[in-house]
Amino acid sequence: MEKCIMLGKKVYLDDLINVARYDYKVDFSKEYCNRVNESRNLVEKWVDENEVIYGVTTGFGALCNKIISKEDTQKLQENIILSHSTSVGEPFTRQEARATIFMILQNIGQGYSGVRLAVLEILKDMLNYDIVPYIPREGSVGYLCPEAHLALVLIGKGKAYFKGELMSSKDALKKAGFTPIKLASKEGLALVSGTTSVTALGALALYDMIKSAKCADIIAACSLEVSRGIITAFDERVMKVRPHIHQDSTAFNIRKILADSEVIENCKNERLQDALSFRCVPQLHGAAKKTLTDAKEVIETEMNSCCDNPIIYNDGENSRAISACNADSSYVGLEMDSASIAATMIAKMSERRNNRLIDSNLSSNPAFLIKNVGLNSGLMIPQYTQAGLLGDMRILSTPSVIDNTPTCMNQEDYVAMGYNASKKAISVSEKLEYILAIELLSAFQSSAFLDKKYKLSTPTNYIYEKLKEHIPVMEEDFYLYPHIQYLKNLIHSGDLIAWVEEKIGKLK
Repeated sequence: MEKCIMLGKKVYLDDLINVARYDYKVDFSKEYCNRVNESRNLVEKWVDENEVIYGVTTGFGALCNKIISKEDTQKLQENIILSHSTSVGEPFTRQEARATIFMILQNIGQGYSGVRLAVLEILKDMLNYDIVPYIPREGSVGYLCPEAHLALVLIGKGKAYFKGELMSSKDALKKAGFTPIKLASKEGLALVSGTTSVTALGALALYDMIKSAKCADIIAACSLEVSRGIITAFDERVMKVRPHIHQDSTAFNIRKILADSEVIENCKNERLQDALSFRCVPQLHGAAKKTLTDAKEVIETEMNSCCDNPIIYNDGENSRAISACNADSSYVGLEMDSASIAATMIAKMSERRNNRLIDSNLSSNPAFLIKNVGLNSGLMIPQYTQAGLLGDMRILSTPSVIDNTPTCMNQEDYVAMGYNASKKAISVSEKLEYILAIELLSAFQSSAFLDKKYKLSTPTNYIYEKLKEHIPVMEEDFYLYPHIQYLKNLIHSGDLIAWVEEKIGKLK
């Protein structure tokens, strides 16, 4: 039986991921259809009555004072799609495009946009029949351009992938058994307005960052154990006197992962404390998780909002079109800038822990975790990769939303720039996975140098046994890239979390 998300009630981050990444189908509830139809009826009524409505009977942006005749309203909607399809560069990935379609269905489907149900049915069919719009990703200030390229498909213009093959949108629709549609009043504007691409990209990045944060707890526990670290810093009494929830849950995760480690038990009295990259794991990971949790709350609120302009407010005799700016991307932009900073903080600590594992001056391990060093470089250079990735992450952590370049003859004199915040968060989330993967590689190699008379914890031992099925213990230099990629995919897929939770139950 095919898995399906029924739109009409509140949706969550996991729902977007399931549609975008795992190809869940989408359908509309009766409630969804009713509110869309009621909103459309109002628009048609007002057009017949020659009401002045922004973007419906007027031009757009600085042209909002230009009145458009009833006869030209259809042409106006097509023109906005054509004229706004100006983003450039590499296209959205399949999952990014699908996430944006999902968000347009959610945004317009709140019933405040006045779009015909028939338009949304085609968008739904694009998801269900694997029609993926070609959307250049560069050149948006928060909305409009990527959405316009997506909307081109509906009118049979632009390009789209069908079953993975790029072709004209008209051909893609035809192969799937559909025909282009003529847009009616309000519809072109509604399709390009809103924080749909901003929220879609932000949601994808955030989902992976949240997963990586939990993986970071696991990998930090691995590094602590192979470094014969001191568990005292994770004592629940320490957490009680500074009662941040995510700090406490991080310490709980580390204690749970290492609960039966003979290595940790044997070295608990060796020294008073470890370096900050070990000792501060609850504090830094906790602070980062708090930021990611806050971002998730905002993303899910945005997913269940109408971010159109104008909105069609149905209030009986007092119903009206209200021109405002719910299309502003500040909420998502601020959170995704913050999420990128949080991810970079997790990454910078991971790199420092990795550095301690490979530095013979800071550990009891051979230099670069290889016995015959000199002839072999061992794990010297993956730390260089971490340094390069971390440099990029620091650049990408410069906030986007503090930027401002006025547009539209200064009608849009303030611009939130949330799109750039979400777009760069995608890159930040991927780089974090690679940095964590390299630390895990070093922890795995370090485990070979531990005294075998002391047992590793059940979950860490299980991780290493599973890794040995794919990665050899390094005796001499070998091609490292495939193993780093494998470990990165292990983090991205969530399999690393699944391995640990299989042994000790759910982590916090």
